[in-house]
Amino acid sequence: MRATLGRKDWPLVGILAQRGKGRPNRVGVTICRLEKVDGLKLHVRRLDAIDGTPVIDIKPVMKGFLPRGEIREPGWATELMRNYW
Repeated sequence: MRATLGRKDWPLVGILAQRGKGRPNRVGVTICRLEKVDGLKLHVRRLDAIDGTPVIDIKPVMKGFLPRGEIREPGWATELMRNYW
């Protein structure tokens, strides 16, 4: 376990509570907006990935597959994401 981003004021958390590169399975899932299709090229906005990251699959977002009910997250996660976008 380690403090998120080395912050001593945040709790110690395991690797599965983070989105860091040390995860045992580096496959990520994110939602973005498809802006344009140009042949085999997809133009997207707000993709949560590092430039050059390979995309192995795309799927449409459907309300039925989104989390049901209220989403809860700890205060440190809200603080971490405050200025992310």
